[in-house]
Amino acid sequence: MSKNDKKNGSLQTLKKVLKIIGRYKLLLALSIVLATLTVVLQLYIPILFGYAIDGIIAEGKVDFGSIETYLFKTLILIAIASIATWVMNAINNRLAYHVVRDIRAKAIRQIERLPLSFLDSHGTGDIVGRVIADTDQLSDGLLLGFTQLFSGIVTILVTIFFMFSKNVVISVMVIALTPISFLVARFIATHTYAMFQKQTYTRGLQTALVEEMVGNQKVVKAFGYEEKAEARFDVLNKELKEYSRKALFYSSLTNPCTRAVNNVIYALVALVGANRIMAGGLTVGGLSVLLAYANQYMKPFNDISSVITELQNALACAGRIFELIETKPERKDSPQVMDMAKGNVTIDDVSFSYNKEKKLIEHFSLDVKPGTRVAIVGPTGCGKTTFINLLMRFYDVDAGAIKVDDWTITDVARHSLRRNYGMVLQETWIKNATIRENIAFGKPDATDEEIIKAAKEAHSWGFIRRMPKKLDTVINENSLSQGQKQLLCITRVMLLLPPMLILDEATSSIDTRTEVKISEAFDKMMEGRTSFIVAHRLSTIRNADVILVMKDGKIIEQGNHETLLAKKGFYEKLYNSQFEHVAV
Repeated sequence: MSKNDKKNGSLQTLKKVLKIIGRYKLLLALSIVLATLTVVLQLYIPILFGYAIDGIIAEGKVDFGSIETYLFKTLILIAIASIATWVMNAINNRLAYHVVRDIRAKAIRQIERLPLSFLDSHGTGDIVGRVIADTDQLSDGLLLGFTQLFSGIVTILVTIFFMFSKNVVISVMVIALTPISFLVARFIATHTYAMFQKQTYTRGLQTALVEEMVGNQKVVKAFGYEEKAEARFDVLNKELKEYSRKALFYSSLTNPCTRAVNNVIYALVALVGANRIMAGGLTVGGLSVLLAYANQYMKPFNDISSVITELQNALACAGRIFELIETKPERKDSPQVMDMAKGNVTIDDVSFSYNKEKKLIEHFSLDVKPGTRVAIVGPTGCGKTTFINLLMRFYDVDAGAIKVDDWTITDVARHSLRRNYGMVLQETWIKNATIRENIAFGKPDATDEEIIKAAKEAHSWGFIRRMPKKLDTVINENSLSQGQKQLLCITRVMLLLPPMLILDEATSSIDTRTEVKISEAFDKMMEGRTSFIVAHRLSTIRNADVILVMKDGKIIEQGNHETLLAKKGFYEKLYNSQFEHVAV
């Protein structure tokens, strides 16, 4: 990425952040007004000190009355400025947190709308890092930025006004030397932003790796992958350390460099001011005011340069968040709502592939009548699960159409399509909540009687009633065995009883004895319902009305169990290969 691209990227990100800040115009206006009030009061204080100093005329000639008056006024101004500063900081905090809340909410809503292709191609840790860690970094940068930026700009403008009211020559000299400080800060900031971009990107990769390794620690240990995992982490850790070190090094140069320039300007003001006093064009009190203003004028530049680190880091993090927010979402959903389906499913010349250069499903056609049990078998990678993804519209077809009853599924709202399916996957998902909440995930208003009935039919009530608080027991991913988690997932569907079912290796983690009971429950549940059953264990789909044998994304054989065995084709080879070890 070129320097111009980085600069434009930083500027575009800043504009996006400012656009969101613009929603809170009242808070922003109050903050600016209070910043102005605080700065004006603080900058008027040196004038009062100057008048007090001029009240000390000579030894034995001190105007104590005027000095006391000016000091009393000074105390009042300090008190008012302190209160205004406290209120301004409170408003800035509120503003920053509102902005970050809005950005984080937009990110979460965007994740819900993103296609599975995006989620499948990005690490969970990286996405979580953008929503949590990057928004926190943005929050810190905005808090520091608002506080320093508003006050700094107002300080510079008001200081210039007061300086010119005291002495034009010295004021012009100070302003003329200011660009030097700007150029130094800009040179350093250019390098800083690039380093912070690399830092946040690498931190996202590291977060994704940690999430991956921690979440799959059993697999890591089982395959002795610990050393390789450590090596991968060490590489990212070293890169992160290097980028962080360079970012902090460049950013740490800003403050001392600008302060050095500012100290030179301060010394020149003192020198020129002393000469003006000797010439009778300036009083000692006037010089003290100008020196205070010269220091005060440069202080905002120092303050702003000191927060460049946070601001640059915040913009780099904001860039990653906006990249997520602006990712193209799923195709716009239709407002049309589909009624509860009868269960007629038609697949008309469908083609689909994840990678457009590598074909997967081509010219796939199928007509399923209501109440039909359709089993889908075939070798790994033949397109079985992909077919399920297309039925549920987790992915949209590249060509052709899928219809449920008389509805083309791309012409109806996704939620209205998906509520017609009950799906049990091989991959289980349990949320950190009570067993009741986990079972009633799709039907929050379900009664305990309904939940217990579904649990008994799914044969999960046996272990649920042994839990410490039964349905009120709080569980998470690590609380149950894989088989128990799968039973809970089956119970969810038992509770809903939708018109169509999808069972994708639904009994893969259940022991044979329980599987027989579950199969009986499934048989009862599938009565009168269109069902799609994906299975590797062919013994579980003997009773299917239609068995589709898939290979390379195409249906190569179709029929019931006996018919397909009689054909002595690919299905017979698959079936016999699973029972060869029994004969031995």
